[in-house]
Amino acid sequence: MPNLLQKRWYGYQTVWAFMLMLLLVIFVSYYNWILGLVGLCLVCALAYIMLQAERRFRKDMIQYITELTFRIKRVEGEAISRLPFGVLLYAEDKTVEWHNRFVKGMFGRGSVVGVSLQELLPPLPQLSRDKREGEHNRSTVEVVVNGRYYELTIQADERLIYVHDMTELAVLREKYEDERLALGIIMLDNLDEASQGMDDQQRAALIARVAAALTAWAKQYRVYLRRLSSERYLMMFNHLSLKELEQSRFVILDEVREMTAELKVPITLSIGLAFGTESISELGELAQSSLDMALGRGGDQAAVKSGQRLSFYGGKTTAVEKRTRVRARVIAHALRDLMQESDRVMIMGHRVPDLDVIGASIGVLKAADMYRVEAHIVLEGVNPAVERIMERIEKDEPLRKRFISPEQAMAMVTENTLLVIVDTHKASMTMEPRLVEAARRVVIVDHHRRGEEFINDAVLVYLEPYASSACELVTELLQYIHEKVELSPLEATALLAGITVDTKHFALHTGSRTFEAAGFLRRSGADTVMVQRILKEDLQEYIEKAEIIKHARMLHGHIALAVTEPNRKIPQLLIAQVADTLLNMTNVLASFVISERPDGKIGISARSLGTMNVQVVMERLGGGGHLTNAAAQLDCSQAEAEKRLLEVLDEIEKKEGLFE
Repeated sequence: MPNLLQKRWYGYQTVWAFMLMLLLVIFVSYYNWILGLVGLCLVCALAYIMLQAERRFRKDMIQYITELTFRIKRVEGEAISRLPFGVLLYAEDKTVEWHNRFVKGMFGRGSVVGVSLQELLPPLPQLSRDKREGEHNRSTVEVVVNGRYYELTIQADERLIYVHDMTELAVLREKYEDERLALGIIMLDNLDEASQGMDDQQRAALIARVAAALTAWAKQYRVYLRRLSSERYLMMFNHLSLKELEQSRFVILDEVREMTAELKVPITLSIGLAFGTESISELGELAQSSLDMALGRGGDQAAVKSGQRLSFYGGKTTAVEKRTRVRARVIAHALRDLMQESDRVMIMGHRVPDLDVIGASIGVLKAADMYRVEAHIVLEGVNPAVERIMERIEKDEPLRKRFISPEQAMAMVTENTLLVIVDTHKASMTMEPRLVEAARRVVIVDHHRRGEEFINDAVLVYLEPYASSACELVTELLQYIHEKVELSPLEATALLAGITVDTKHFALHTGSRTFEAAGFLRRSGADTVMVQRILKEDLQEYIEKAEIIKHARMLHGHIALAVTEPNRKIPQLLIAQVADTLLNMTNVLASFVISERPDGKIGISARSLGTMNVQVVMERLGGGGHLTNAAAQLDCSQAEAEKRLLEVLDEIEKKEGLFE
């Protein structure tokens, strides 16, 4: 019995009352002992009555508590069994020991006692009872059972699971997510090129055909489509429609291209979509950014920005050359002004530079020299890809002195220094990322498709995925940056070598502008014989390539895959050369080579003839590149890298097909 009930009759107030009565009795006895004796008897009688009353109260209270306890125990099991949420106890071996009726109705069985938890609830986390002192080993997980959503609160130390039905909340949450707004922008990549030579009536008819196809597609996926101009459309839709569009892999890209296939230049679309923010204005900015990303990667694809996720769909066709000489002239004049405003120019390419980096860097260096601006090329180490060209540069004393190390560049950079990055647009891939952060003004000259990582604060960007190489872009800039450009034979040869390597001797990724640039360099004194000497192969390297090719096998009919022997380390350059060689084999439309590199990473080089987008494959493995030339580096075992590559190829083949 609680102390407050035990003390209810002999607390301080009762003691003081009896003491007062005794004092009164003593006082009365002093004057009349007979009255005092009577008073004492009355006090004793009152004390006896109170004691008896208290005993009866305690007896009644104990009887009441006993009866109440019995009633509680009698209904306890029934109450727990009928709780509006589930209670489940499991044993050490993770099998069910006991559960209430809620759990029985949840699984639709008579009883699940003795059944393994992993069989009933596969998504459960590790049920461990280990815990730190003073902590509760408690976790929460959501599961779906028989089409209903449940939240499980797991107390591993008690081997107890509480089950709450969250179906209504989950349905509301899904409905909210599905109805959230998404925005998109559609742009016709090459309307001007496709309608070239048409009269106004034919052009209007072509635009009407494309608009009809877009309208039918939008209606099918419940998309509000609004035409902004002849080549630009605004899309408004919800998240549910976006998921359906992603599942369809944006078939409108193929439909429009095939519908206009009879044209000399088929029309292609670029689509930028955004989802994941509540601000309409921010959604619009993200949609435009996604469209810029799709255009920067060559067009004919959709880019979806959803929160932190950026996904690409399409991009199967080789980008149609559509850059203009006007743009090249504008970029050249802007670069000239930036150089003249700078105290010095730093030129830098990507790590492990190739001939394209060296040639483009020398071209930019020449542009700075024409305006008497101090310029240097940042280079760290010489790899086999540039060894022969660097041997010739070593013999040219003035040019050799213009090459500096990244440490020297960091010491020389100032607020007015202009940094020109060639053949890459990713800061992490540059020779010295710290130099990108230190430079206040950055210019990018690159021909790779734009990736998710991009130097956004560059003051001038010349990103043209339609060009064959950075050397081609720099050669065009040189023709507009100064009225009289005089290249030395070595400078012209370096630029021509860069174009030759990236086009596989003018066999891949070439346009009319590529040959025009090569013609200009040849007129400027480029030595084609020297180019061939620079590109000659070493006999030992050729034998090593043959050993790797010996292990090649065919996949999906037209894909050659070569995997080197375990623990054999091959330089990245040799891996790429093997992929190029495999592409020359009969019936090979794409090639992949996997090998461990000297730095311990697993290198994958991918090549194609244009009918397969190897860039998409490499991006799914964390790499990137071009439609016909891509690569990836993985931190895993060689066997794991091969397994992941095969899974990606199988997934693409199943969903959309590997080849056009």
